[in-house]
Formats: sequence, structure tokens, C-alpha cells
Amino acid sequence: METKDVEDELTWSRETIPRVMKIVSTRLPQRDLVSLLLVSPWLHRTLISYLSLWLVLDFREMNKAGDRLIRALSLSRYQHVKQINLEFAQDIEDRHLEVLQNKSIISLQSLESLNLNGCQKISDKGIEAITSACPKLKVFSIYWNVRVTDVGINHLVENGKHVVDLNLSGCKNISDKSLQLVADNYQDLESLNLTRCIKLTDGGLQQILVKCSSLQSLNLYALSTFTDKAYKKISNLAHLQFLDLCGAQNLSDDGLSCIAKCKNLVSLNLTWCVQVTDVGVIAIAEGCTSLEFLSLFGIVGVTDKCLEALSKFCSTTITTLDVNGCIGIKKRSREELLQLFPHLKCFKVHS
Repeated sequence: METKDVEDELTWSRETIPRVMKIVSTRLPQRDLVSLLLVSPWLHRTLISYLSLWLVLDFREMNKAGDRLIRALSLSRYQHVKQINLEFAQDIEDRHLEVLQNKSIISLQSLESLNLNGCQKISDKGIEAITSACPKLKVFSIYWNVRVTDVGINHLVENGKHVVDLNLSGCKNISDKSLQLVADNYQDLESLNLTRCIKLTDGGLQQILVKCSSLQSLNLYALSTFTDKAYKKISNLAHLQFLDLCGAQNLSDDGLSCIAKCKNLVSLNLTWCVQVTDVGVIAIAEGCTSLEFLSLFGIVGVTDKCLEALSKFCSTTITTLDVNGCIGIKKRSREELLQLFPHLKCFKVHS
């Protein structure tokens, strides 16, 4: 009986547990997955054999991230890693990325997504090093980095030929030259975030809007210097679904009426677009009949007329509507709003 119990326990450890863990492990955070490697030799061998479990390296907000990254990429299980997340990681510097470049780490040959958000010690030099080692890079994000300049963007476009998703939010030291580089090299770009890139002008944005016609998402949050000269060219983006123009103080009804030609728009943020009136919003209602999210927060020039137009053309699609601060729109109860927009899930009205 004791022998059978031992055999059953061995079967459980060697066969049942690994089978169960194969199912469970796909839903575990990477850090928990790594801890499981220490549970037993059988489990270790089983988990290592599932290559699909080791396609992501997540060092988000971790200390000593640079050293951890180098050690991890030296392990065979990460030889096909596709995504590296270093968002707000600590102790990651140019020198760490240069080590990876110099070692010609084979793992990086398959990398498709790199998140360096908040890694403020990374400069143009680090971008040159890491992008030269990642020929298949498609998604690159370097939010809130004031050390990056046009030089770094030049390295990016020279090394990463396949980028379709680019986040430069908060990179305050890039100029129109960077946008020219992006426009010339990434004409298949699908997503671009330029939030708070304060040195940009109409000229640079126009290059993007003319050449990157495949854009589906464009974030121009907190950029008050652009004018209708650029905004009107957003109409070139036939595939655009997401557009954030929060704080676009120079956007007029003429510019917004051109944007209304983007028939596939699903999400539009017009918060604090103070020159906009009913005329522009009605044009959006008539042209963008797939709209699900709309913010008119803080626009005093709109009235119930635009709300009626939105109800007429977008009532079956709008789920989120923010008219907080729109003093020309009368206050309505939840029931009244649902009569106008029956699928509304989130709504904000002025007090």
C-alpha cells in the first residue's frame, strides 16, 4: 500500500501538476511564473518547455531593472522574447542597453514591443544601442523623457524599419525634424502619441498627416500651438478611430468640420477646445456616425442644438458623453439623457 501511495504521489508530481500548471500558468503574472520554477524540478522542466510562456519580460517599476534585464536575456528561455516592459523601472541606464548591443543578444532579434516609459536616464545614446539590436521592433514607447532629442528619433527610424505604434508623449525636446523623420520612414504608422511635445508646429504635424495616412490613433493632448492649417489635414486620415485634441485652443468650427470627414472616428476628445461651437459639433455628428466617446468638457459655445444632432445621428453608438462645463446645454436627468442616447453608460453634466 505504501509503495502504491509513493507511486501515486510521483505520478501526481510529475504528470498531474505539470498538466494543471500548463493551463493555469498562462494567466499568471510573469513574476509569479518565475517563482513557480522553484517549486519542483518536474514543474521547472515543464514550464521551461512551454516557450509561449516566456515571450514577455516585465520589469515595470522594479529596482535594478538594468541588471535584471541583462541577466534575464542571457537565459535560454527568453531567446524568443517579443515584449519588454520597463515602464517606470529604476536603475536602467544607457550603459545597460549598450551591454545588450555589444553582446549581440540573440533574444532581441524577435523583440516587437519595447516600453521605456518614464526611464529618464535613457538618452539618444541608449535608443541607438537598443534599437540597433531589435530589427523587428513594431511598438516603441518612451513617454516622459526629456533627454531624447531629434538625434534619438533619427537612430530609431534608421534601426527600426517596422514601427507602427509610436509613443513620444512628454518628449519635450523633439522638434518638427523628428516628425519629418517619422513621416518619411513610417508611412504605415497606425498609432502616434505626441502629448505635450511642446516644440512641434503646424509644419511638422502636416508632414505626419499627409504621409502617414494609415493612422488609426492620434493623440495631440495638451498641444495648444497647432492651428486649423494643420487640423484640417486630419481629414486625410480615412482610418482614424481615436483622436485626442484636448486643449486645442486654436481649433475652430472650420477645422472640426474637416475632421468630420474621418468617418470611422470612435473616440473624440474636444475638452477645452474653446473656439468650437454647435456648428463644428453638428458637423461631427453628421459625419462621424460611429462615435462612441465624445468629450465637450469646458466648451461654453455649444448648446442643446448639438446635443440634438448627436442624438439624431449617433444615438445608437454613443456610450460616453461629457458635457461638464457646457453652460449652454441644459441639465438633464439620467432618464432624459437615456432617451437621447439609449446606450449611454457614462455621462457627465454640469452641476
